[in-house]
Amino acid sequence: MKSRLLASLASLALAVLFLPSLARANDPDIKELKIYPGKAPGEPTLKEGEKIKEMSYHGGFHFNIHEPTIDVYHAKGDKRTKAAVVVCPGGGYGAVATGIEGVPAAKWLQQNGITAVLLRYRLQPYRHPVPMMDVQRALQLTRSNAEKWDLAPKRIGVMGFSAGGHLASTATVHHKAADPKSNDPVERVSSRPDFSVLIYPVIAVSPPHAHMGSSQNLLGSNHSEKELRLMNTHTQVNKQTPPTLLVHSKDDNEVPFKNSELFYESLQKSGIQSKLLAYEQGRHAYALGRPGTDSAAWPGECLKWFAEIGVMQVE
Repeated sequence: MKSRLLASLASLALAVLFLPSLARANDPDIKELKIYPGKAPGEPTLKEGEKIKEMSYHGGFHFNIHEPTIDVYHAKGDKRTKAAVVVCPGGGYGAVATGIEGVPAAKWLQQNGITAVLLRYRLQPYRHPVPMMDVQRALQLTRSNAEKWDLAPKRIGVMGFSAGGHLASTATVHHKAADPKSNDPVERVSSRPDFSVLIYPVIAVSPPHAHMGSSQNLLGSNHSEKELRLMNTHTQVNKQTPPTLLVHSKDDNEVPFKNSELFYESLQKSGIQSKLLAYEQGRHAYALGRPGTDSAAWPGECLKWFAEIGVMQVE
């Protein structure tokens, strides 16, 4: 299903068409890792007679992902911190905008001393809770490798754009507890992120403020009221929610600014350390900021916020 969201993202695609493969080719330390040891749990939802399509990559997007993976961009040099961020690109839960939002964000984090973990998560024809399972697993996998990757296990965050922002918000409010008795070392640590950055995120999956394309792709038509409640993530904020930064432009023509307002209001009511960067211009799908608009300031402001909450410690 091609939405206006995909069309607006695709307008940026030509400049970054081959970024994922080029990034790995130019840096041998970036490796693609499967996040599950065997077959990934969870089955697709197919219509009668519909066949599974193979994964493809074009126009800056990955489609039909069946094997969720991560690329790890290890931070290096004098600016290196021991923090890490799992990055969730957007795409309306119909695609993953790896080359448009994922790789630029990962390289920006890496250049600023933060190890980036770029996630390619499953989406349509997979429904909830499969994407949530993937981001939770990616966070657990990152934390479980803290010693091996020289990371601080209490400075593992999540970042998401648009529908990837919804996925990141899902990980922010729904945590998978550590199971110390598990035979799987990844399951022995919690999925709770220590901080969260949500950029022009989808937050609501029901009207009047929802991005309905994302909602349909994630939940389908036969969802329950419970699923709606759980995926309207602003209603799930509580005292266990980590510090959160939100970034959104008031002129967003795809995901209403109200989405970030709803989440921010819930954070404030729960006493969670939080900040909303509200910009007048930028529209949607600007990744690291749209040149010539005030949205271009958000990466710098994000680094300042990271410093405020202790993420940027150089060790």
